[in-house]
Amino acid sequence: MKKILVTGGSGLIGRRITDLFEKEGKEVAWLSRSPEKYDQKSFFWDPRKNELDPEALIWCEAIIHLAGEGVADKRWTEERKKEILESRVLTTRLLFNEIKKLETKPGVFISASAVGYYGMDTGNRLIYEGDPAGSDFLAEVVKKWESEAKQFYSLGIRVVKLRTGIVLSSDGGALVAMMKPPVAAPLGSGRQYMSWIHIADLARMYYHALENAGITGIYNAVGPVPVNNKTLTRKAAKYHNKPYVNIGVPGFALKIALGEMAEMLLGGSRVSNEKIAGTGFQYLYPELNQALENLYR
Repeated sequence: MKKILVTGGSGLIGRRITDLFEKEGKEVAWLSRSPEKYDQKSFFWDPRKNELDPEALIWCEAIIHLAGEGVADKRWTEERKKEILESRVLTTRLLFNEIKKLETKPGVFISASAVGYYGMDTGNRLIYEGDPAGSDFLAEVVKKWESEAKQFYSLGIRVVKLRTGIVLSSDGGALVAMMKPPVAAPLGSGRQYMSWIHIADLARMYYHALENAGITGIYNAVGPVPVNNKTLTRKAAKYHNKPYVNIGVPGFALKIALGEMAEMLLGGSRVSNEKIAGTGFQYLYPELNQALENLYR
């Protein structure tokens, strides 16, 4: 498959996927509300108005669906929670409704998902794809998101859902936020697990899923070695040349500052990568030290 349509292409992960796929000889186009803004080949869509340029779906042979409001970008008011949910559910539904009208359909639909499916805090137990969903806000969002993506099976399309953990990048995301304060410190107890993946490996995982027809269904998109918050913070501070104090930011302070969203930071999950590794996926950065060395040095 040569022509790949990406939603959320202008985001941190979307740009990395676009760069990799183009280096591998693919043609990549984005769906965007403002296609004229980008040098990248782009087609118009506006999910809020249920509008999508039909040429985009005629052009493409595969879809990578990353679109969704950032869960950590703003405080979780009721309005914000609605935006987080609808930006995932309605975009997926729009794609499904438009694709089912086509005679020739894309061969594969690869959707972002999140380890938040299992709940914001699953303790120390190793979590696998078959484990049950959590019952908190993020788990409900991911369940509904994945349910929309599942519909593509009914159109004879191969579906892959990548439940992504914490993406490590020096250009944005969790790592940049963690290193923003003048002094790095654990969050809460610091014992909560963080299942991480280097952004280069995540992009390569999407490519691996695209190119291997035997890959279908749900996979945890995480690295092989989850670490706790304290370890990740301390090691990131070392590579970033930033002071580190081994005194956790109190949970109550985070809850006052962030409200319900604080639970996402104080909780954690120790998630298995066994299933995706079993497909032959090879990591460039399987160890945290390797990942941080690459990102900072």
